[in-house]
Amino acid sequence: MLVTNLDFDDSHPFHDLDCFTQFVDRVLELQKSPQVKSFRMCFSEMWVKKSKVLKWIDAAVRLHVSELDVKAMLLELPLCLFTCRTLTKLRIDHDTQYEEVWECPSLVNLPFLKTLDIVVFKNPIVNAFKLIPGCPMLESLSLHVQCCNNEDDYIFNIATLKRLKLTFRKGLVVHTRVVLHVPNLEYLSIDGGSIFVMEDMPSLVEASVVFGDTKVDRWVEFLKRITGIKSLSIQYAPFTSPLPVFPKLSHLELPSFCLTFLESSPGLKHLCFGMSTNSHWDEPKSVPECMVTTLTSVNCNGQKCNIQLLEYLLRNAEVLKRVTITWGYMCSKTAEQMQLAAQLLKVPRASRHCEIHFLRN
Repeated sequence: MLVTNLDFDDSHPFHDLDCFTQFVDRVLELQKSPQVKSFRMCFSEMWVKKSKVLKWIDAAVRLHVSELDVKAMLLELPLCLFTCRTLTKLRIDHDTQYEEVWECPSLVNLPFLKTLDIVVFKNPIVNAFKLIPGCPMLESLSLHVQCCNNEDDYIFNIATLKRLKLTFRKGLVVHTRVVLHVPNLEYLSIDGGSIFVMEDMPSLVEASVVFGDTKVDRWVEFLKRITGIKSLSIQYAPFTSPLPVFPKLSHLELPSFCLTFLESSPGLKHLCFGMSTNSHWDEPKSVPECMVTTLTSVNCNGQKCNIQLLEYLLRNAEVLKRVTITWGYMCSKTAEQMQLAAQLLKVPRASRHCEIHFLRN
């Protein structure tokens, strides 16, 4: 009577499919609570029948489910799901290539849905982009596309949206345009290449970007549209050409040190970077403005290839307060760590208040 969360997962299939489905049926028969807050079904090992999945989702809707999470290799959704008035969070994961794509009905009315997470193998036009307009309160949207076999535009025209995460499978060549009309968006995550058409996004605060094989100039154009952000994380930064100025950027995460980004971020306070891609460091003639006025903390990997960069930062960052160095997997020997640490501790520091912290990963 008091159970409000149901979680069925076949990642540890001790029994066969029939035994598993009978167990789920029996639990739902015994379920007597007036409302189920969370209902999760993750079937990644067993090929549960469509009819069973449909029946269980239907039962969840009848139990006034609030949060529904479904992952199945064979998927059919009941019509009642698309007009569920109690649903606030929905996740649908159906990325198998061996089954037809589930389609969305013409009538969708999810008046209180705020979070939507969809994984599709191909063609989200027939399901995800039909489902989204029926969610007038949508605030968080995640769309993961495994295979993009069409050239239809992906148009996100959602006035209420605050968080958007768009992911294309790694190595996927994308020919679609991503059109963003999201005036209240605060967080944007892009993983994979595409062509982006964006209106002004005055509310955008944070962005996370994984650059794909798309041309560098296209990504520079993308960055020009998000210059008002305060936090930026980039997983691949092949930039040597001038970048747009980010006047409000205070937090920056890079896979490797990139002086171009520092020169484009006059108010940068926090810098994180991984392993340097250059074994030889040519010190620039001028010091970026942020290193003189605002940069207070640096986090990086403790590796030989980063030592010259760290020496440069220590000698020139005038308001630096903390440098945190994490020993990477390529620097596992204690003697080598001690040698690198001793080398850094001898470097004169431009900031008298700078502390250096060493961490093991």
